[in-house]
Amino acid sequence: MQRIALLYDASQAVLSSLDSDEVLRQILVIARNYFHLKNVAILLLDTSTQELYPRSQIGWDPGFDNIRIRLDQGIPGAAASEKRPVYSPDVRQDARYVSTCKATLSQVAIPLMVRQELVGVLDCQSDNIDHFDDETVDLLMLFSTQASMALQNAKLYSTERRRAAQMEAISAIAQQTTAVLDIEHLLSKSCMLVQQAFQVSQVAILLKEEEELVLRSHHGSLTARVPEGGKFAVSEGKFGEALTSGKTIVDNDLVPHTMDFRLYEETRSRVIIPLVSFGQSLGLLLLACGESGCFNPHDLAPLESVADICATAIQNAYYVERVRQLAYRDGLTGIFNRRFFEMRMTVEIDRAQRFGSGLAVIMIDIDQFKSLNDDFGHLLGDEVLRQVSSMLHQQVRKIDVVCRYGGEEFAILLAQANAKDAFDVADKLRASVEAWAFPGVPRPVTISAGVAGYPDHGVTRDDLMKAADEGLYAAKQGGRNRVFMAPANKRAHQHHAGKL
Repeated sequence: MQRIALLYDASQAVLSSLDSDEVLRQILVIARNYFHLKNVAILLLDTSTQELYPRSQIGWDPGFDNIRIRLDQGIPGAAASEKRPVYSPDVRQDARYVSTCKATLSQVAIPLMVRQELVGVLDCQSDNIDHFDDETVDLLMLFSTQASMALQNAKLYSTERRRAAQMEAISAIAQQTTAVLDIEHLLSKSCMLVQQAFQVSQVAILLKEEEELVLRSHHGSLTARVPEGGKFAVSEGKFGEALTSGKTIVDNDLVPHTMDFRLYEETRSRVIIPLVSFGQSLGLLLLACGESGCFNPHDLAPLESVADICATAIQNAYYVERVRQLAYRDGLTGIFNRRFFEMRMTVEIDRAQRFGSGLAVIMIDIDQFKSLNDDFGHLLGDEVLRQVSSMLHQQVRKIDVVCRYGGEEFAILLAQANAKDAFDVADKLRASVEAWAFPGVPRPVTISAGVAGYPDHGVTRDDLMKAADEGLYAAKQGGRNRVFMAPANKRAHQHHAGKL
């Protein structure tokens, strides 16, 4: 009776805590000390693989913390599969024994049950042969019942606490993303907030761009195998499956040789959630862990709520970006307008000053455009403007900026280029326009251009534009259909040399 009383007191101590780590520590310490064990462990059941894994242990030899025991393997596996205590009085004579401590001579495994459901095994080992008599096994069974209840209570408490934290996280993410209208800032902030709120190793957002998925942003500690901006087909592997089905995919036990595609080297579990707003598929939200079994089915609803919040915020940011683009676009030609060009010039000049890179400007004017309008009408004149702008846009690099500067004037900003490079580009454009047969225009359409470069012709936006305009004026005066370089600006040279 005294032993039972002592065991009851020990069990009450276990039941007094709702912290799962503290519960496990108390179970192991009480079992080891009270039953004079060499080592003791709590093995929990991984329901996805039907394997036992050590959640906590005391006394095992080093190197066994990641061991996995099948339900048809070892004495703990036998106890789990048979749902009854299994005792081996001399493990040296037992073929089932799986060694975790060289000093072990006898072992008993007690299933941990909650409402007839197996949750794990209490594994007790001794360095004495036949250490466990019937009374000790009975006491261990009583202790395991109390331990199972304690584990279940701690699990329920942990689940409720996690759910409350998730609800707070959902609210915080909603509040903090709703106010962010810049798409790049939004994606970065969303990844960071989700990673912190759900305590996963990595979060990534991939967005659809035509027939490709693009890794637009990510945050976390895993090693990236694809750089930000990396692209792959929308039909690829599980990503394509999630996009097509519109359903969340959970992979809780990924290993390198079975993975169809992975963004991060250490990924062992992941959840892929489609980002859908008003029926439109925008991309994917990816959460990844470096450990197996990270994602509980009960966590999917909160994660999908977060994905919906992110999708709505992304859609809003897209809308704002489209409105902003309209403010920076010329209504007739669809290319950038003077407002955007001047703003971008300021940015590129600052970049050129900081990094010592080149910058060049081309000013272009359609020759005798007023006469063309007078002779053939404004509708045909507008079509010429559209076709010229399209030719200019198609024949420069993606990093270059083409704008309609006003009337029949165009401006091109060439980043990381010098005046000579810009002169060659301008002359190529001039030749292309001259050779183009404009429908409905029975005579050739030509352009004139002036070129200026930073810092030779100016170190400020106004100086560079004035220099390029002077080159354009000289080209017009020189007979049109030609390109002129702006004259060197001595003041710009002196200013630049002073900065150096």
